[in-house]
Amino acid sequence: MVWGVLGLLVLLRAWRGLEWLWWTPRRLERVLRGQGLRGTRYRFLHGDLKETARLNKEAWSEPMPFSHDILPRVSPFFHRAIKENGKISITWFGPIPRVIIMNPEWVREILSNKFGHFAKPHINPLGRLLAAGLANYEGDKWAKHRRILNPAFHLEKLKRMLPAFSACCGELVNRWEKSIGSSGYYELDVWPELQNFTGDVISRTAFGSSYEEGRRIFQLQAKQAELLVRAAQSVYIPGFRCIVF
Repeated sequence: MVWGVLGLLVLLRAWRGLEWLWWTPRRLERVLRGQGLRGTRYRFLHGDLKETARLNKEAWSEPMPFSHDILPRVSPFFHRAIKENGKISITWFGPIPRVIIMNPEWVREILSNKFGHFAKPHINPLGRLLAAGLANYEGDKWAKHRRILNPAFHLEKLKRMLPAFSACCGELVNRWEKSIGSSGYYELDVWPELQNFTGDVISRTAFGSSYEEGRRIFQLQAKQAELLVRAAQSVYIPGFRCIVF
């Protein structure tokens, strides 16, 4: 009797898994294409994750061209998807379809989400360890937190932050100038410099301290973000991380 119940539960979970990983994505794909959208075809389980990782690795392995056209470098997969399928097209985050929208008016309507018509996608639960807030909330909870945050971005408050912005910029430029030396030139990786600069601005404006005082916290957050990105590039299967092989 017990084994029969366990077998039934396993079959039920397998059925739901197959529905989540195959039937539902295929049904959604037909609906979206029936509305005239073009895009990539759904690949079982991974969707476009493997192709995204491959294109990222390929793009990041080469020197970045000296150009303001950074999309092919920053997000080569979306750059190719838009180029091939248009500014409104479909891609796949695992078994979940994502619709690229490049129309500013539509984007504004979706982000405002005043009436709850646009549900936010369920993210990998590990993501909540790093960022849980307005970006993930919906409905009344989203509206409440939006009202709480709005005063912080009032123009007059932002103006009062200008001295801190100016001080951070001045220190950054002075440090770069001192690095040039007598040779007249100096090769610099600006990515970690700008990360530190952002941390310094946040520290001074939000907490009244410098980046140096909170360096360890920012380093831990950066490591946490790196691990989150790795987790986001894989398909999340509930309970799978608890299985010991």
